Amino acid sequence: MILAMGSWEAQAQSKRQLQLEERRRELQQEIRQITKLLFAGRQEKKSVISAVEDLNYKISVRKNLIRITNEQANLLSREINENQNKISKKRQKLKDLKDEYAAMIVRSYKNRTRANKLMFLLSAQNFQQAYRRLEYIKQYAEYQNQQARVIKQQTEELQRLNQDLLRQKQDKEKLVAENKAAKKVLDEELKNQQELVASIQSNLSKFSAQIRTKQKESEKLDREIQKLIRDAIAASNKKAGRSAKSATFSLTPEQKLLAANFMANKGKLPWPVASGVVKLRYGTNPSPIDPKIKIKSNGVRIATNKGEQVRAVFKGTVQGIMTPKNGNNAIMIRHGNYITVYKNLSKFYVSKGDKVDTKQVIGEVITSKASGESILSFGIYKDSSIQNPSHWIYKL
Repeated sequence: MILAMGSWEAQAQSKRQLQLEERRRELQQEIRQITKLLFAGRQEKKSVISAVEDLNYKISVRKNLIRITNEQANLLSREINENQNKISKKRQKLKDLKDEYAAMIVRSYKNRTRANKLMFLLSAQNFQQAYRRLEYIKQYAEYQNQQARVIKQQTEELQRLNQDLLRQKQDKEKLVAENKAAKKVLDEELKNQQELVASIQSNLSKFSAQIRTKQKESEKLDREIQKLIRDAIAASNKKAGRSAKSATFSLTPEQKLLAANFMANKGKLPWPVASGVVKLRYGTNPSPIDPKIKIKSNGVRIATNKGEQVRAVFKGTVQGIMTPKNGNNAIMIRHGNYITVYKNLSKFYVSKGDKVDTKQVIGEVITSKASGESILSFGIYKDSSIQNPSHWIYKL
């Protein structure tokens, strides 16, 4: 049972190590994407607000990377200690086996003559005892061979543990070196952050006013989207002969099946763009410029490549297309009683009423002339209730 528990603990540690390594690689990839999408050749166009937001985002991801790498190195330290204990016990066991085997060889040498074995057999009191003595001689010889095999096996196991220990130490050294480099970069980023924040503090009211203006524009568009959804719900209920005041869609059998399929894919839906990083998450977030200002987001904002194509995350029907004066164009796609919303588009490849498939290109992300950034805003609604896209999109 003790062996089984030790084996289970080793497997659990190995599984956790693999999980940490996978997460570390994801964070490294995310930092590369952040650098490519938010920091490559766009600094001269960016406003101070965007620069601070992007740098804060990058710093948070890098801190997370350092934390994961530390956790991975600490887990390796525990595994190294356990392996060293195993090696010590294995060496002692191997020594005991060799001592026992040597004593056995000495005894065999002293009784090596055929005459001794023959006298041992002939001195038996009866045939049955002689047979048992013959079996004993055979078993003793087999036990010697078995001990030799066990010594060989234990030696090979000890060599494997030594190799594992060497690999673990090399892995830990590599992780420690990577973390030192990451901390050095983080220190430089924190220094840049302090300089940017200092430049903002001298004219905080101006920047705060800009943030509030953008927030109002975003909230206005969200209200228009919610009104269109309520109108669509009312129309579906009127068509079905139900009360127009109902807060949920009236669904046909086909729409019920589509909604069920959409729900069944929760957490597995594809990203609305092939490449991107989440710049702003769902919910209420404090502004990095002025913590007193709360930025409410009904979805997520994904920074992506210039001219990136926008894809439907699931099959459905185009519920509507919005083209407000501020240029924040949007497409709404209905999936039964679920609606996905794609904002900040420069081009449309679909029209109202069109049927679309999963990953079908429906438009292109607009690139801001002021900042040079390409940001897609993406949201999900169930009837008129706002959903957190991170719960629906795979690894969002």
